[in-house]
Amino acid sequence: MYDYLIVGAGLYGAVFAQQAKASGKSVLVIDKRPNIAGNVYTEKVEGIQFHKYGAHIFHTSNEEVWKYVNQFAMFNRFTNAPVANYKGELYSLPFNMYTFNKMWGVTTPQEAMAKIQEQRAEIIGEPRNLEEQAISLVGRDIYEKLIKGYTEKQWGRDCKELPPFIIKRLPVRFTFDNNYFNALYQGIPVGGYTRMVERMLEGVEVRLNVDYLLHKDTYDVIADRVIYTGAIDAYFGYRLGYLEYRSVRFENEVLDIPNYQGNAAVNYTDLETPWTRIIEHKWFEFGKDEQGNDLPKTIISREFSSEWKPGDEPYYPVNDDRNGKLFEAYKEMAAREEKVIFGGRLGEYKYYDMDQVIAAALKKCRETL
Repeated sequence: MYDYLIVGAGLYGAVFAQQAKASGKSVLVIDKRPNIAGNVYTEKVEGIQFHKYGAHIFHTSNEEVWKYVNQFAMFNRFTNAPVANYKGELYSLPFNMYTFNKMWGVTTPQEAMAKIQEQRAEIIGEPRNLEEQAISLVGRDIYEKLIKGYTEKQWGRDCKELPPFIIKRLPVRFTFDNNYFNALYQGIPVGGYTRMVERMLEGVEVRLNVDYLLHKDTYDVIADRVIYTGAIDAYFGYRLGYLEYRSVRFENEVLDIPNYQGNAAVNYTDLETPWTRIIEHKWFEFGKDEQGNDLPKTIISREFSSEWKPGDEPYYPVNDDRNGKLFEAYKEMAAREEKVIFGGRLGEYKYYDMDQVIAAALKKCRETL
């Protein structure tokens, strides 16, 4: 008999397992995948740490979370500075003075502000959709070239049909600062995320290739409490209907050249290019192996956004009214499951950054253990 059965060996499950074991609890972790670490799973290919389920860049201003992860990994100094490619024109992201200079030829913050102010004027009153919200923040030119196509590919919907809140926190800087995140701490674990999660799960019993929902009766009786990090609607057999997600499909290529695009992330912001971005994995570790040697090959991943269907990997919750109401109904059902705690991105139907997942898990540990 275990004190805790933890369903899912991603970040939420690994944090809870580590803290529970440190508190003297007996723990079993199961995962339906053949590997630990969930979507942050990395594996070495051609000497490169390959982010199998998409790029993950750790960033946080939460001191507790930063101290916590540094027990299990040393982080490098990687700074996320993506580039936008619009029909061959390259722009700096997030929107900053480099972007404005390339877009309009302006060289001072005052000129850039004046240009945006002039273009904002077409939106009168409260923005009613994402298109109006974006134009009211950065003007028509930047919206048309750098937001519209990318967003419509990402969400599979016209910007006029998307709610304005999706883009409310768009970073706009009148400085020459192209660090995407405002976080105090940022980097990639040296040796990859899988190694970090392995260290978190040291001494914890882990069983992989186990589908909890297919063997629920067997596993529920062997533990006093269950920490469930899978999809909340799947737990209840989709009884009230499916929650919607956007999914991501990857086309990966190993190339026999040392450098494909010169940056970890390049976003393709026109509607005609079918992929949303290309990730070149080696630049998360500056093109070097752990011994500091240059790597002769490179790996790229083209990302394609798609509508989720059962069997696909769910990535981004679709936070509209319909899904919000449906999640609330499932949440009420979850509250009646006395021995089960629902956590993480899928269990709480919430888009969490990695540090937010870890913070939520640590908070739940304080309340529970």
